[in-house]
Order: sequence, then structure tokens, then C-alpha cells
Amino acid sequence: MARILFADEDKSSLDELAVEFEVHGIQLLEARASLMNLEEIANLRPDLLILDRGLLGVSAFELCKSVRNDQRLDHLPIVVTGRGDEADRVIALELGADDYVTKPYSNRELIARVKALLRRVQFTMGTERPIEIGELRIDPSSYQVTREGKPIPLTTLEFRLLHFLASQPNRMFSRDQLLEHVWGTKQVVIRRNVDTHISRLRKRIEINPNDPIHLKSLRGVGYMFEIQDN
Repeated sequence: MARILFADEDKSSLDELAVEFEVHGIQLLEARASLMNLEEIANLRPDLLILDRGLLGVSAFELCKSVRNDQRLDHLPIVVTGRGDEADRVIALELGADDYVTKPYSNRELIARVKALLRRVQFTMGTERPIEIGELRIDPSSYQVTREGKPIPLTTLEFRLLHFLASQPNRMFSRDQLLEHVWGTKQVVIRRNVDTHISRLRKRIEINPNDPIHLKSLRGVGYMFEIQDN
């Protein structure tokens, strides 16, 4: 059974949501949002973290950023819930959130988004073999990327994006296609978030990010992972 840690101040809504999550085989762990910290998250070891934008005593954005910078938690999928402000959605996604669910939402919508995200993570971590390109190794079983045996830290979303492109080399994908297959959404407001994540990946895996060997782009079209024939 998947375990979801939900940090929110509205306990009554969490009680109702916990019942519906259980029907779908998901255990909802409630957190005292005002006391939420990295140690508590690490100790509970959830499969997914939900942060409400309106947390008291702690910033959901700062906590999201801190999780992404913690080696124990950097692969943990994160969903942020909050108002439908475009700036909030963009900030959350740029800080490493995997999805942003706008309030007010129905329980069915939130559960569907959570299940879709868990499926994408579980699919990537399935039985696929590691992808090896030169000194670069992308291992979906452990969500690890290494160069010459040295680990390259990536967030869950960065790994999925890299793995998706590298598993289909020399094929160009538009931003909308990447949003659909990696993010699981086609929201126009976060198209530029693809550019942000590609830029971060280049800095992590390319020897010269300004002249990438693998992560190539075609202006107005999209991105691809290029492998040149020797």
C-alpha cells in the first residue's frame, strides 16, 4: 500500500480524504503542518508528499526546496496544492514540485493526480535495464545517474525527464509532448518549466552545458537526447 504524507491545516478535510484514499489502496499520513520538518519526513518514509500552499508556520515553497536539496529525500515525488495563481504554480514547479493542484479541488481529482504520479514513478522504476551512453549510466531501478561511477544528484522529475528522452534517442519531442509524458499534464502555463528542467539537466550531465553533446534543442520545436553513431 502506497503511503502519502499530506501536510495541511484542515484536519476535517483530511479525515474525509483519508477514507477515500484508503478505498484506492493508499494510506494517508497526516502531518502537523506547523511542525513539518525534514527529519519527520525522512522518518515516515512516505511514497509521495503533498504540501498545502497555505501551511502555517512553514513555507510550502521553502519546504519543497529543502526536500529537493536533501539527499535522503530528493527523489520523493511532491504535489503542492494551493490557489490558482499562475505565479504560485510556476514557482512550485521550478522549485521541484512534480505537480500543482489548484484549490478548490474535488477529492476525486486529487486522488487521480496522485495515482497518475505514482504510476509514472513506478513505471520508470520497473524492470527496465540501465541505459549506458559512454561514461553516463541511467538506472531506472534505483533512480540513479552516474558518470564514471560518480553519482549525479537529480530530482525525481529531472530523472524522469532524462530517462524519457534517453530511452528514445535522436527523437525530437515538443514541450507539450514532454509535459504529457513526463509531467502528466498539458497546462500551457508550465511549458517554460520544461526549459528550466532541461537547463538544469545540462548543467548536471553535460561537460559543457553551453555546447551540449546529448541534450539538444531545436528552436520552436522541442528537445531530444542525441546519440551520435561512432
